[in-house]
Amino acid sequence: MSDALDYGTFEGLSPFEIKDELIRLARAEADKSAIAFLNAGRGNPNWIATRARDAFFMLGQFALTEARRVMEDEAAGLAGMPARDGCHARLARWLKRREGDEDTPGAVTLGAAVEFAITKFGFNPDAFVHELTDSIIGDNYPVPDRALRHNETIVHEYLMWAMCAGHRPNAKFDLFPVEGGTAAMCYIFKALKNQRLLNAGDTIAIVTPIFTPYLEMPELEDYALRQIHIQAEQEDRFQLTDQDIAALEDPKVKALFLVNPGNPSAVALNPDTIQRLVKFVQTKRPDLFILTDDVYGTFVADFQSLLGHLPRNTIGVYSFSKYFGCTGWRLGVIAVAQDNVFDETIRRHPPEIQATVEKRYLALTPRPADLKFIDRIVADSRDVALNHTAGLSLPQQVMMSLFSLVEMLDQAKLYQKACMAICERRFQKLLSGMGIVAEVGPYFDRYYGPIDFEFILRKHVGEEVVQWIKANVHPLDIAFKLAQDHGVVLLNGSGFAAPNWSARVSFANLDDAAYEAIGRAVRAVARGYVEAYRASLGKPLRT
Repeated sequence: MSDALDYGTFEGLSPFEIKDELIRLARAEADKSAIAFLNAGRGNPNWIATRARDAFFMLGQFALTEARRVMEDEAAGLAGMPARDGCHARLARWLKRREGDEDTPGAVTLGAAVEFAITKFGFNPDAFVHELTDSIIGDNYPVPDRALRHNETIVHEYLMWAMCAGHRPNAKFDLFPVEGGTAAMCYIFKALKNQRLLNAGDTIAIVTPIFTPYLEMPELEDYALRQIHIQAEQEDRFQLTDQDIAALEDPKVKALFLVNPGNPSAVALNPDTIQRLVKFVQTKRPDLFILTDDVYGTFVADFQSLLGHLPRNTIGVYSFSKYFGCTGWRLGVIAVAQDNVFDETIRRHPPEIQATVEKRYLALTPRPADLKFIDRIVADSRDVALNHTAGLSLPQQVMMSLFSLVEMLDQAKLYQKACMAICERRFQKLLSGMGIVAEVGPYFDRYYGPIDFEFILRKHVGEEVVQWIKANVHPLDIAFKLAQDHGVVLLNGSGFAAPNWSARVSFANLDDAAYEAIGRAVRAVARGYVEAYRASLGKPLRT
């Protein structure tokens, strides 16, 4: 055990803050022992989607020709703003001249994406192409501020295609493109508070383990929410039991927050769990607010989001970051059904609360009572006073459109299968290094994985060892020992409200071979605990 470290100084920190110390220790060990430094603590993927990017940069070149066509001062490096009339035909001619040129691989993809969108959604060709060209240039504020008209239609269909493939809802959603899933979280928390939908002292249920900010944000003075944790356990394949769902019967529980598939459990809710939850909400808690963060849903075949099953009750959050390898682009979206319990609850506020809430938006509309919940999220994202400059930057919305269109063009889902195959290879290499075999179901996304030392040792060694470890080993010792002795960085599971003696590994951000080495390091740490237990009994150590 790493006795030289005072774990008490780290106990209250987020695992994303603890990682800085783990990285320092792991780098030092790697340098000293001439071993590889392996940081599997963060989920930034080491692959990217190329075709949509090819199309994006090709579109940017065309947009500049459109700007220069309107006005150009070559000496000054100045041009005009792209024009609308005839732009679709000009783009088609421009792309035709570049088809087959190996230096412009995005020509075919861009042309196919544009024509697919025009045909599928019935877009006016010039209106759509002008939205793309003017937006990629970035010469205007977002109008409409919530979402560009064509982009909203495209991303809506992508969400149905990707998030609700197994169960498409009979509902229409309003979308708010935002600066990644993190911005979505911030805006939603703020809006729920400002609309008096969640107030200080209210209780929310959180399905754990979960991405740590969902545990940390409710405790901030800004929100001061009470939490109950609904633990999805490995013994139940990370599904919710009837007893778990029954915890939501208490009317004091105003909202249910979950990440689906889980982080770090990496398991999606299966159809049986979803149906039981749907029946419960419809029969016992039709007033329940649900926030589902589905960023990893694209790593599960035929994924089913609660957005599709309980659209009235659910705020959906999706980030493009992980699937498309675009964390630096900051692309996310908030989805709220046009018929929803949030607007309904706001309308039912007592008159004094109604007046207070409506006063907030008087500068935006003479009828603030008619302002939809999602438009209040938009306004609150800019503290209302700056609502006229709200909205995600236009080049970001273009990238979002192109990612969505290119993915929908891939009817064989070759990109999705390739991403899944990467994660599967790395998962199997980790198991090989650990020397174990694990059975996983079809709802495991393999993007992350919890390494539960308690569960593994109980299964392979016995309860006595588990109890000794829990009595003698600090939970943080696992992550620190991996870093200090093996140059490996994993995040402590306790920070995600996962089992204390566990760690989270990301299968996304290292080369395949690294995961066998990580598995061997995990096995060495576990074996060290077993040997320490045996030594405490005076038994001989095994090699």
